[in-house]
Amino acid sequence: MNTGYAAVIGVAHADVFGFSLGGGVALQLALDYPELVGRLIAASVGYSADGTHAEISDPARWATSTRMPTAEDFEQMRAAYQRVAPDPGHFDEFRAHTGQAAGSMSWTQAELGRIGAPTLLIFGDHDFIKCEHAVEMSELISGAQLAVLPGATHMDVLRRADLMIPLIQGFLG
Repeated sequence: MNTGYAAVIGVAHADVFGFSLGGGVALQLALDYPELVGRLIAASVGYSADGTHAEISDPARWATSTRMPTAEDFEQMRAAYQRVAPDPGHFDEFRAHTGQAAGSMSWTQAELGRIGAPTLLIFGDHDFIKCEHAVEMSELISGAQLAVLPGATHMDVLRRADLMIPLIQGFLG
C-alpha cells in the first residue's frame, strides 16, 4: 500500500465516483493506486477518442448537436465556477483546458483489463460516448456493471438523480 499518499489525504481506502473528466481521473486513480480504491463508479467517460460520436470532434457541428452542452448548460457551469474559483474571471480558459484534457484521455484495452476494483459504468443513451463503446468498456473491465440511462445526454446523466441514486446505492451496498 502507498502509505505516504494515504497519510497525506488521511484515507487508506475509498470508494470513488467520477463524472466525465472526473470519471477519467477515477479510472486513472484505480490504475495508479489500486490499493486505495474500493469500488469505482465512472460516469460518461470513454477510454479512447474513437468511442465518441463524430460531431463531438467536429467544432463546426457543435451548434447543431443534441449531444453537446447547451448555452444554458454552459451558463450554469460558468455560474458554478464563479461561485468557487479563486479567480472567477477565467472560466473560458478553464473550460478550454478541461475540454483539452478530456479530449486527451485514453487507456489501452490492456490497461482497462488491469482494473481490479468492482466497477460501475454509467452513461446516457444520448451521451458523447457511443453505447457500443460503453458496452466494450464494460467487457474490458473484469466484472464491470453497465448502466445506460434512458433519455439522457452527457449533461443529463447527473441530472437524473431519480435513476442515479438507486443505482449507486445498490452498487455500493
